[in-house]
Amino acid sequence: MNPFLRKLQPYPFEKLRRLFAGVIPSAGQREIRLSIGEPQHATPAVISDALTAAIGGLATYPATLGSPELRLAIAGWLERRYGLEGIDPDTEILPVNGSREALFAFAQTVVDPSRGDSPLVVSPNPFYQIYEGAAFLAGAEPRFLNTLPENDFRLDLSALDESEWQRVQLLYVCSPGNPTGKVLTLDDWREIFALADRHGFAIASDECYSEIYPDEAAPPLGCLQAARLLGRDFERLVMFSSLSKRSNVPGMRSGFVAGDARILASFLLYRTYHGSAMNPAVQAASVAAWNDEAHVIDNRRQYRAKFTAVIDRLAEVLPVTQPDAGFYLWVRTPISDTDFARRLLAESNVVVLPGSYLARTAQGVNPGAGFVRIALVAPLADCLEAAGRIRSFSSALQERQA
Repeated sequence: MNPFLRKLQPYPFEKLRRLFAGVIPSAGQREIRLSIGEPQHATPAVISDALTAAIGGLATYPATLGSPELRLAIAGWLERRYGLEGIDPDTEILPVNGSREALFAFAQTVVDPSRGDSPLVVSPNPFYQIYEGAAFLAGAEPRFLNTLPENDFRLDLSALDESEWQRVQLLYVCSPGNPTGKVLTLDDWREIFALADRHGFAIASDECYSEIYPDEAAPPLGCLQAARLLGRDFERLVMFSSLSKRSNVPGMRSGFVAGDARILASFLLYRTYHGSAMNPAVQAASVAAWNDEAHVIDNRRQYRAKFTAVIDRLAEVLPVTQPDAGFYLWVRTPISDTDFARRLLAESNVVVLPGSYLARTAQGVNPGAGFVRIALVAPLADCLEAAGRIRSFSSALQERQA
């Protein structure tokens, strides 16, 4: 067996299952699950109709490069969303089966374990666990940059010294961040690009939450957009996007990568052997999704309503604030995050995710410890009921501690 498999840690939700072993929630309250970032808004009809209309496409083998229609739809969306005029749909865009598998496979393409010292793959901390697994299976060592509230959840790029940055072959960033919702600024990108130029590593920018934000007039900055604003090309830079959160179709497994044409040519070669071409019917539905913004605007409206209502209910008992973007609340807990989650389930039958399960100890601290992630993905009524239960639980907890 591949020895690198032994380095993989259990996924956060497996840890959660173990944490909850033996817990019997109080009777009379149905479970409300706010632990997993699975969108629960209805799939738009424009997408489901296109999917069923294209079902005949199942009779043909799809191309790994995707259909010209899909790549053109993605290019059009990139131009409208980020002002990326002139992006080449044939060389700078590659459809993928959701951002998760692409983020994992990307490390296998760009990491060269035979080059010099042991290669490093760097990611934010807390982080999406796929980054760590991708590093291990590529034969690299993962390193983590803490994102802490005292630093406004910015990447601590000073955590690595020059000799360590010289070993870095891949940097994962996530903007908007999971779980903090932090959006990288143009100055952040300027600093990241300077490091990449100095040390020659690739950048994988995970932007799957980019279309969920509170202000219609202020969409989050994207990495390719930042490159253009700074007068750069896309050298060593690739963005990862997905329809799962934007369009409420996590089961379609549809997304794309875009950026450096040289890297994408190698990634296409890898994926051709990997057998990861997108279902033709899903490609047709994806064309419809990328060409329609009305359902995305309505999606944001629903999330705004939930954030407003939930924050209003929780603010009296917990330090909750509106994130830059995304659909998570990242909330500091009055007791340990694991105890908070376990007791909340037992007493209120609400499921949230301990923050320590999303992070690793780095620079002497686990930056997820003492936080929980609350995913506002359920319908508004469920989110309101859950917020009420969390408020009652937290109030009772404070009274017991007084």
